Amino acid sequence: MSAVLSPAARRPIRELPDELVSQIAAGEVVERPASVVRELVDNALDAGATQVTVRLLAGGVRLIAIEDDGCGIEREQLPLALKRHATSKIGSLADLESVGTMGFRGEALAAIASVSELHLLSRTAGQASAFLLDASSGELRPAARSTGTTVEVKELFFSTPARRKFLKTDATELAHCLEAVRRHALARPDVGFTVWHEGKLVEQWRAGARDQRLADVLGEDFLGDSVAIEHVAGPLRITGRAGIPDAARSRADWQYAYVNGRYVRDKVITHAARSAYEDLLHGQRQPVYVLHLAIDPTRVDVNVHPTKIEVRFRDSREVHQAVRRAVEAALSAQRAGQAAHPQAVLPVAAPAPSLPAWRQPGIPFAAERSADLAALWQPPQDDGGGAAAASTWSSPAELAPPAAPLPAGDWPLGRAIAQIQGIYILAENAQGLVVVDMHAAHERIVYERLKAQMDAQAIRSQPLLIPATFPATPAEIATAEAMQSTLELLGLQVTPFTPKTLAVRAVPATLAQGDAVALARGVLAELAQHDASSVVERARNELLATMACHGAVRANRKLTLEEMNALLRQMEETERSDQCNHGRPTWRQLTVRELDGLFLRGR
Repeated sequence: MSAVLSPAARRPIRELPDELVSQIAAGEVVERPASVVRELVDNALDAGATQVTVRLLAGGVRLIAIEDDGCGIEREQLPLALKRHATSKIGSLADLESVGTMGFRGEALAAIASVSELHLLSRTAGQASAFLLDASSGELRPAARSTGTTVEVKELFFSTPARRKFLKTDATELAHCLEAVRRHALARPDVGFTVWHEGKLVEQWRAGARDQRLADVLGEDFLGDSVAIEHVAGPLRITGRAGIPDAARSRADWQYAYVNGRYVRDKVITHAARSAYEDLLHGQRQPVYVLHLAIDPTRVDVNVHPTKIEVRFRDSREVHQAVRRAVEAALSAQRAGQAAHPQAVLPVAAPAPSLPAWRQPGIPFAAERSADLAALWQPPQDDGGGAAAASTWSSPAELAPPAAPLPAGDWPLGRAIAQIQGIYILAENAQGLVVVDMHAAHERIVYERLKAQMDAQAIRSQPLLIPATFPATPAEIATAEAMQSTLELLGLQVTPFTPKTLAVRAVPATLAQGDAVALARGVLAELAQHDASSVVERARNELLATMACHGAVRANRKLTLEEMNALLRQMEETERSDQCNHGRPTWRQLTVRELDGLFLRGR
């Protein structure tokens, strides 16, 4: 531990040398070689480049060279480009508040030059030759190059060896550099990108259509395992693709979010996208997506972080709600209804009082089974909130709209042929064999019907005999006062008890036996950070999911072929029918080719 300096020994306040100031700035901007790659590719794109080439040695530690075919830098301005806070992209506070370029702060080149050997080679269309600037000596001389710019960075952190010790292996640093280029490539399919390492071509992405770029960067499987997003909400336009639940990964490494073409890591966007998958993903699986948000630059602050990777929205709840709804809308199209016809989107039937869920037009219903199946729709007995549950389950007819059957042979999930162990339904479709988990599938059908019915209803609350009090933070007290109506919709009554204490006076009837304080604190934290409507929906959905699980057809129940077919037709017309409420898959397709492979046919 260092000793505390006495007043006499303390150093006087003084101005830091420019070189040290630049090295301090470099510590904020340049974390590793990938940081340099990101900053220099930003500049290349701002210069209007249509082709960017990245050359690396030792993972970027020994050499980073970025070549572009952009507009170039004039000879007289080359020395100025290396000065701190010198930029062509902003000139006033108004420009800063509506930034439309990738780079704008003007410290990147100066910071990089302070911790490396930097050479800047550039030529504009109007110049007879290019000019090369040595950052360390300031020497400027003519050189050969076509229109565009090359920035060459050698021996990164040579002047700050302590920083260099924190770098990882060459392979690790190369992986980070490739990821930096990959992020740009996903945002700009109109620009070609090439990456060389140690003289070998590592990656090459040619300019083309957006979907082709997605396939080139993330693989052909990503296109097949994702759905398109196209959503407009006021000043926000959201496009991109969201991976289906089956494509989820164990890590959140395939989550790409862009704001006005800039890759960002933003908690609002991340939470909104993840919440759209709430009852679709199993366990801790992470969704995959590429989201592009177009928003008025004056409604987002991109100047909150030196690396420009974080942003702040003027209205974060507006953004959260728009992103969540955009992803939800894309995911709600049922893939089960497209199993045999990937390009066809079947209409989703609207809930309407009609026949029981198992009774479909054109499919005979076994009279001797009707009473047995009707029992499946009875609500579970629940001492805590049975009355609320029973009101929801008043009649099977209220839950089951009729599903117009497709012509024979055109059913996407096929025609049922057998049941295994009272658990799985086997069906034959045009592609081969379909295996359905009947409990999981029916659970989703019941759940979606319940959600549709509960949309306009509040959750019944139960007063507590003795209010549960707890010491609250100023933020919790403010949220409780501001969100009284939302809390009531959730079945919660939380009121001030003292200036520093809150009292929970009522909770949802179904959760009356739980920890009232923990529930209230959790809801208040959600309301303080996220859109109120999403919190209400999440609480409702958790209650309905429990009810649907108890009400769905149980395993080990023998069904007739007619009843199995009825379930398949319901799946084809139910949103999100590919997963149950807990995120488990409800069906799987085995193609004829896969079946042939199991038996070595054709080999």
